[in-house]
This record gives sequence, C-alpha cells and structure tokens, in this order.
Amino acid sequence: MTGFSTQQVQGGYTPGVPQNSAVPPIYQTAAYEFASLADAADLFALRQTGNLYSRNASPTQQVLEERVAALEGGSSAVAVASGQAAVAVTLMALAGRGGHVVSANQLYGGTVDLFQDTFADFGIEVTFVDQDDAGAWRTAIRPTTRAVFAESIANPIAQVLDFRLVADIAHAAGVPLVIDNTVGTPYLIRPGEHGADFVVHSATKFLSGHGTSLGGVVVDQGSFDFGAEPERWPQFTEPYPRFGELVLWERFGIGQAFAALVKSKYVHDLGPSLSPFNAWQILQGIETLDLRVARQSATALTIAEHLAQHPKVAAVHHPGLEGNRWHSLAERYLPRGVPSVFSIDLRAAEDAGAQARVAQVIDSLEVFRLVANIGDARSLVSHPASMTHSHLDAEQRAAAGISLNTIRLSAGLEDSADLIADLDRALARI
Repeated sequence: MTGFSTQQVQGGYTPGVPQNSAVPPIYQTAAYEFASLADAADLFALRQTGNLYSRNASPTQQVLEERVAALEGGSSAVAVASGQAAVAVTLMALAGRGGHVVSANQLYGGTVDLFQDTFADFGIEVTFVDQDDAGAWRTAIRPTTRAVFAESIANPIAQVLDFRLVADIAHAAGVPLVIDNTVGTPYLIRPGEHGADFVVHSATKFLSGHGTSLGGVVVDQGSFDFGAEPERWPQFTEPYPRFGELVLWERFGIGQAFAALVKSKYVHDLGPSLSPFNAWQILQGIETLDLRVARQSATALTIAEHLAQHPKVAAVHHPGLEGNRWHSLAERYLPRGVPSVFSIDLRAAEDAGAQARVAQVIDSLEVFRLVANIGDARSLVSHPASMTHSHLDAEQRAAAGISLNTIRLSAGLEDSADLIADLDRALARI
C-alpha cells in the first residue's frame, strides 16, 4: 500500500483510461503523461501526433477545432485564445519575414491596430484598399504579397464582401484569401465555398453566443497548394530548422501543414493558448448556433426596417434593406439570412456636439446593453468612433463608413418589440 502523500497526488486516476461521457469533457490539464521516453521524443519531433502540452492544444480544444472545421467545410483548424490571436497567427504564418498583406480597409478597429502598428514591428507591411474596388485589390498586390484579407461582413456597417471577385484576384496572383467570418458565421455563409482558403473566427462572438469566454479559430480549407510555387513558401516547403530535416509540406501535406506550423511555432512560441474550459464553453454555444443566428438575423432585419422609417435616423446600414448598396450581394451570398450586426447614423450634424447626442441615445437604452462585443444572447450597442474604432483617424473612419453619429447594434434573443420600443424611447431624447 502506498503512502498518504502518494495517494493524495495520484489516487483514483489512471492516465489514458477512456470514459464514456456523452458530452466532450474538459481536459483541464497543463501536461500529458507519455507512454515512454521514445514516445515523448517522437511527439516532440513531430514524427507522430498526440497530446504534447496544453500550450499547443488540449483534447477539449481539439474537439472544438474539428467541429468548427466541419462547420466551415475545412480540412483542419487551430483554436487560440481570442479572435485577435487567430488573425495574428494566421497572417504571421503566411507572411513570414518581410511579407506583405493586402487588406480591405473596412475592418474591426482592433484588426486595423494589429495591421498598421504591431505588424510593422514584425516587418510585415499591410496595404489597405476599398473592398468594393477590384482595381485597387489588383494594384496593391506585390511580388512579396503573401495573403489577401477581408471580413465576410464588415464590422460595423455590415458591408457584404464580393467573395468570388476578391478570391479570383488573390488566386490570379498566387496568394491565399483569408476571410474573417465572425459576423457572417458558418451558418449564414461558408467563405470556403466562394474561394476563401483560410477562415478566421472570433469564437467569443456568435460561436460562443453567451458572452462568457474568449476564443479564436482559424480553419484551413485545404484549398491552397503551397507546393505549386515552393520558393514563395519556404516555411512549408523547406526543412523546418527546429526539427532538422523535416519538411512540413512533405510530412503533413495540403490542409494540414498550415495547422502544424501555427501550433508548433506561433502558438508554441508566443503562447496565445486557449484554455480547456473556454474551449468547452464555446462548444456548448456552438450546439445552438443555427437557432440563435436565425432568430438574431430575423430580429435585426425587423429592427432595421423599423429604423429605416424613423425621423431621427439618417441612415440604416443593413444589407437586408432593398435600398442598401450591398443588398444584391447579400441575396447572392446569404440565402439563409442577413447579419444581426449593423449600424445606424443619427440625423444630426457631425460637429462638436455629436458625442453628446450619441451619449444621450445610448445612455437612455435599457434593454440594449452598452458592451464592446457582438454576437451575444443579449442585444448590444456601441459607439464605434469612441470605442472599437477610436484609434482610427478621420480619414480611416470615413473609409470604413463610420461617422461620429454612427451607432452599432447587435441584435440578441430578446423580444423584437421590446428592442424596438427601447430604441424609440432613446431616440425620442434627441
């Protein structure tokens, strides 16, 4: 019989024994026990796959990765600590040293910060273009370009991307298209079906849906062949220095090599790891994704139609409305429904009093919550110019369609009549 101290540390548990849980369990462990030193050595050298250390991945995280990859119709996925981390590791892996990215300028403000500030520290240059200008996309691509990036539905004014147009331009230049599908969700749109090669999500938003857990996921669609022009992609097609003569493209192949690079280098080295508990929380949210998104989509359109007739509202930026500039693209790419995140512009001058007028409306809301998030079960409101996009200058805000009078709405699961009444009460204050 073993002693008390040994029992209190090891009693009642045998590593590797399978259980018959109907729901994916939370593997809340930092590390994993190896069968032998030879087994450990093979795992660390990437000669075989398996549980290595939870900084790279956990079994709970792997369930999440497989589920999101399946929803997006992809080959593999990597889950990380946030959507921002997912964008960062994706483009760092593709651009490498001195690479160049062409991006739409209609983006979430935090992504703009990453692209124009932090990426410069890593030697990655980003050129921003109007996502509706085909000529601008073509002109911006250089010999050093390694990725084209855009949001499926741009935050905050719900511009719908012409996926096929941008995908064709990227592929003609021999580079992959990366799409942030956070607002679109895999229920409303699967970018891989329209030419995207990598799809990124802030899983904090719609995938989770309950506003409790940060997370991000990137899905490799398995459509981009890094071996077609191997000299452009040495990170995949040449020996991986830290693993000797191992070549990722030879070892893992299309649809898998990208995930191997991201986990073994960028997640391993920089540490944006997703906790097993957050992975489990996001899995719970995904189980009701279609039900939530369908209802939120319908509610948002009802609100948008009401506000389009409101005397205090100058514009409603929602592609479900017939007069919207991107309505035809929404009909083409979003047959299951329109986005539940959209914006309105108050009918007021864009002057020194704009902030006070916006505050009068937002601070009067009682059902909508003032929160820097979207895709929650709760309906949320924000002021992009002073919150999510506050680091942008006036020219950048204008390019993204944001004025000082712009208010972003994210429809939740409350009764639509309560949400409309709440907005009407608040708008009556100005």
